[in-house]
Amino acid sequence: MNFTERLGDRLLSNTRSDRVRDVAALTRRSIRSKRALFRAEGPQNVRETLRLALSDTPPPGLPGLDAVYVTEAELERHPDIAADLEALAERGGVFIRAVTAEVLAAMTDAVTPQGMLAVCSLPTLTLDLALARAELACVLVRVQDPGNAGTVVRAADAAGARAAVFTSGSVDPFNPKAVRSSAGSLFHVPVVTGAELAEIAVAARQHGLGILAADGYADILVDELADAALLRSAGVEPFAHTPYELSRPTAWLFGNEAQGLTDEEKAHADCAVAVPLYGAAESLNVGTAATVCLYASARAQRRAHP
Repeated sequence: MNFTERLGDRLLSNTRSDRVRDVAALTRRSIRSKRALFRAEGPQNVRETLRLALSDTPPPGLPGLDAVYVTEAELERHPDIAADLEALAERGGVFIRAVTAEVLAAMTDAVTPQGMLAVCSLPTLTLDLALARAELACVLVRVQDPGNAGTVVRAADAAGARAAVFTSGSVDPFNPKAVRSSAGSLFHVPVVTGAELAEIAVAARQHGLGILAADGYADILVDELADAALLRSAGVEPFAHTPYELSRPTAWLFGNEAQGLTDEEKAHADCAVAVPLYGAAESLNVGTAATVCLYASARAQRRAHP
């Protein structure tokens, strides 16, 4: 009998069971905070949390794994996940259960459930420790949309950032929709929540990070900083003075979707920087702007320190 068949022998089929209700309740932020757990849905999220759980030396400050629920049909479609689940089952310590499609639908708020989900422990990491390890970080200031939050964390991960910080008043990045939007990046990038911007700015400077504020109305363009950094990496001093060296360790501030960053919030930065708009669009989505800014820093840092 293979692993999938063994799981099927203990199929969870009661949509009204306490366990199903407990997982479904993690949709609410208050419950997530009380239990220190969150729900990660879909194959990519489950794949990443399994890799983390199976690591002999998992990086500090990332989520742990409490339980995995999966339909038999979905497990057959992802033999790599089945193999990791079998290895994890041999180690023990994580609850693994096959469920019916109806049970999985009852556990999630997704319109179209993706066939598997994990219940994970919220990471415990201080702001100071997160920024101490970061050459590149993103700070989400009053960002409200969970889809945007997940997208920025995913962009930060792709650009090689080592920390994502959410100020108080921001959406919870462990909201199920934010977790889905992050596509597994919450298991790569240490995340800190609930910090005040003034506190973040002090900690960033203590650890040698400069601070840039993404602001669509700023006079300084990210292209100008990127061009200057490229010239310096080639040993050429730029003709025009730029107020910030993009290759230095940096924390980027990204503001609220509707309001952006206030003047008081921008005052914490070394300077405000705009992404140029060459077409007729009025503005950029915060996720898109974050991707452009973080990659500009990442390229400059890698050229300066190959």
